[in-house]
Amino acid sequence: MAKAWGGRFQQQTDARVEEFTESISFDSRLAEADIIGSQAHARMLATVGLLTAAEADQIVTELEDIRGVIARGELPFRTELEDIHMHIESELIRRIGDTGRKLHTGRSRNDQVATDLKLWTRDAIARIDGLLVNLQRAFVGRCDRDLDVVLPGYTHLQRAMPVLAPHFWLAWVEKFERDRQRLRDCLTRVNISPLGAAALAGTSLPIDRHETARLLGFTEPARNSLDVSSDRDFVIEFVFDLSLIAAHLSAWAEEWIIWFSTEFGFLKLPDAFTTGSSIMPQKRNPDVLELIRGKSARVMASLTQLQFLTKGLPMAYNRDLQEDKLALFAAFDTTAACLELAEPLAAQAELQRDRIAARLEEGFLDATMLMEYLIGKGVPMRTAHETVGKLVALCDSRKCRLSDLPLADLQSACDRIAADVSKVLGTANAVAALRSFGSGGRDPVLEQLHHWRTRLKN
Repeated sequence: MAKAWGGRFQQQTDARVEEFTESISFDSRLAEADIIGSQAHARMLATVGLLTAAEADQIVTELEDIRGVIARGELPFRTELEDIHMHIESELIRRIGDTGRKLHTGRSRNDQVATDLKLWTRDAIARIDGLLVNLQRAFVGRCDRDLDVVLPGYTHLQRAMPVLAPHFWLAWVEKFERDRQRLRDCLTRVNISPLGAAALAGTSLPIDRHETARLLGFTEPARNSLDVSSDRDFVIEFVFDLSLIAAHLSAWAEEWIIWFSTEFGFLKLPDAFTTGSSIMPQKRNPDVLELIRGKSARVMASLTQLQFLTKGLPMAYNRDLQEDKLALFAAFDTTAACLELAEPLAAQAELQRDRIAARLEEGFLDATMLMEYLIGKGVPMRTAHETVGKLVALCDSRKCRLSDLPLADLQSACDRIAADVSKVLGTANAVAALRSFGSGGRDPVLEQLHHWRTRLKN
């Protein structure tokens, strides 16, 4: 079969080369974007007089029909046609002859591929953003039923201070909101049109790049045709954003895997999202969470792959860039699959209230509140810190809690302690004392919960 670029060649392409260089096996998923971009290009060519209105209408109509053929899996893919772009163009030419041969006027596969990638990435950003919203809503949605549950907060995986359970849930909502912000910021650079930059230097033909940008919903055309061919910054940026989403999902999965363990016993996962053992009949394994944690590596590896791919390329297009789509698609598919499972898991998992409560007084979760009580009595912070540390050591020796110490023992450590100290001792009192903006006490949590309900309403 004659190649679109084969005019100056005297030999047919070696079959092994065709197998080695084809990309149709993975870039076929750009078909939708390629057709949309080509339809806009045809309309523009008619506007500037490089096609007649009738020719443009015919091209647009046939491309629309080809879109349906591809969607139904009825267009056979052949390695000799290399990629999705040539498959679509070849089918168009087969149908309408010379009119189809005019479609590629004023563009190159270089800017065509870049345009397709940006259109695809724009849709991918919207898809990931929607999944993140669903996950945020799942965490916000469970806050009411968990509002009376106090959990130990940890640093270094050691018990530190108590917080209400929704404080944990809203912490994840905040992380995923930053992910959404990064996606929105990425979109500003994705939404610049490469179409019409041609191979690298533009064209002498009177095309209107502003018109194609408008038709495709881009904010403006890219300003430098040479930059367009080599630019994959937007792909790397998007995959970087995905890698941070994957990192957040992995950290959440790790925390819940720990909470699900018998040693912690904080969490009960639904049977539908756990698996068993082939030899140990009692086992319930958090395989979905473990795989979310594990699959994050694939997303991060895609980012590294793209950075290495592009780090040493000379200006304009190089065939190396064909490999960008493999990393992009892998990162997107993996992140989307993890988010789709994270949402029902976040919504359906249940806190083991009795087991949490049974050990809630362990670990001196009220120690910091006792220190702040002393500060409120005029004791310098460092002195208060040392005093409470000595009281904790005393409790360790007696195997008791701070709230178990007689008032006389507390006063022997600091004469400013009065009977009202009971208001901050014990985990329930300690969490009730938290009141700063954004903290884990009841009023601050309710304030943040109201904020997120309002923000995620639509």
